[in-house]
Amino acid sequence: MIKFPNDFAWGAATSGPQSEGNFHKPNQNVFDYWFEKKPGDFYDGVGPDEASNFYNDYQTDIPLMAKAGIKALRTSIQWSRLIKNVETGEVDEDGVEFYNNVIDCMIKNGIEPYINLCHFDLPVKLYQKFSGWESKHVTDLFADYANKCFQLFGGRVKHWFTFNEPKVILDGEYLYKFHYPLRVDGPAAVQVAYNLNLASAKAVKKFRAWKNENESDATIGTILNLTPAYPATNEPEDIKAAKFATMWDDNLFLDPAVLGTFPKDLVKILDDAGVLFESTPEELDLIKDNTVDVLGVNFYHPERVKRPSVSPKSLQDWMPDIYFDNYEMPGRVMNVDKGWEIYPETLYDISINIRDNYGNIPWFVSENGMGVSREERFMKNGVIQDDYRIKFIHDHLIQLHKGIEAGSNCHGYFVWTAIDCWSWKNAYRNRYGLIRDDIHTQTKTLKKSGNWYAKLSANNGFEK
Repeated sequence: MIKFPNDFAWGAATSGPQSEGNFHKPNQNVFDYWFEKKPGDFYDGVGPDEASNFYNDYQTDIPLMAKAGIKALRTSIQWSRLIKNVETGEVDEDGVEFYNNVIDCMIKNGIEPYINLCHFDLPVKLYQKFSGWESKHVTDLFADYANKCFQLFGGRVKHWFTFNEPKVILDGEYLYKFHYPLRVDGPAAVQVAYNLNLASAKAVKKFRAWKNENESDATIGTILNLTPAYPATNEPEDIKAAKFATMWDDNLFLDPAVLGTFPKDLVKILDDAGVLFESTPEELDLIKDNTVDVLGVNFYHPERVKRPSVSPKSLQDWMPDIYFDNYEMPGRVMNVDKGWEIYPETLYDISINIRDNYGNIPWFVSENGMGVSREERFMKNGVIQDDYRIKFIHDHLIQLHKGIEAGSNCHGYFVWTAIDCWSWKNAYRNRYGLIRDDIHTQTKTLKKSGNWYAKLSANNGFEK
């Protein structure tokens, strides 16, 4: 048997905007607005209006999650649902009631709440009026919103997280045009990266003040998608490209969150290129003094890179990928539906990196899973036979366990996701859930993986 630590958390992850639907929301987020303006940009024209109907179904959804062995659920509070006036911070009482009821329902069903404060879903008013995360004023508004959440729900929530995958905000909104506002502006992305780190630190500072005042034992962290870059060869130029890619994709958020500083080599490259973010000594001190208690790691696929085919010294607009080209390793195992390589060994490498370079901070796998399209083709006797998902989870857990045995301080594994959920521009193209959602009827049933995960959770391990 492969056994995990006694306090290991077996969970699942989702988010408010991907599960709840827009029922009774006082504000739009950037995705609500984008779908209203251009529904054709979304797969099959399916937007976030209904999502997985969690807003109406949570009282039956949560017990079904418990049946799948989920003992902890990471979801998010929607800023656009909880706060009526996003500039003054006035709360919406319907939103407060909804999240109170959801948290109570989780606890009643033996599921520990892990609550994230931002999952890409900035209220669109803050983008329209202040240019969103380009504005340091918005970082203050975020910290005030976070503090409101601590005050309202902190008595029952012991696990808080500031952001989910802040790097995706850069990639989607400012670099590669897959999230609204679909801009391509490398220097703006650099400033947004800094501001997101600043916003997280400001929220952590608010949390610590709340925690001290209330003598709470709660913790706060952040959720980062880590994709360490492997060089195509051991030649110096490929290694140099991989070093930059790792600094940009991982360390730009990991280092400030855990160590309180930005990577010096990355800062020098950005400064030499004339795109370094604007900062103040006071802000940098605030980031240094407000590091996280715990780290959540989302992992799906590795990154492989090689030296750029065009020199970054060429006359061109600044983008982070001028320093490397992507590399496709021959013979790689792929999730063809998603276009991602499957390489579980990276999870071991992440474990050792956290152990050796980040003070062995307490951490957990906050997302890991396999999305497959047209999953109904695997239906048999009314149950999705998703052996591919079981194998994916099993193989990653083998590598995670190896890292734990080597001393890495990992205390949980959260699969993405509990119930098939809406996924931004891709809508329901790929399904990730342990539980199937027929979006036409909102009928939800356990897949084969849901039954397997229940046994995994109950046994705190599995046969190798």
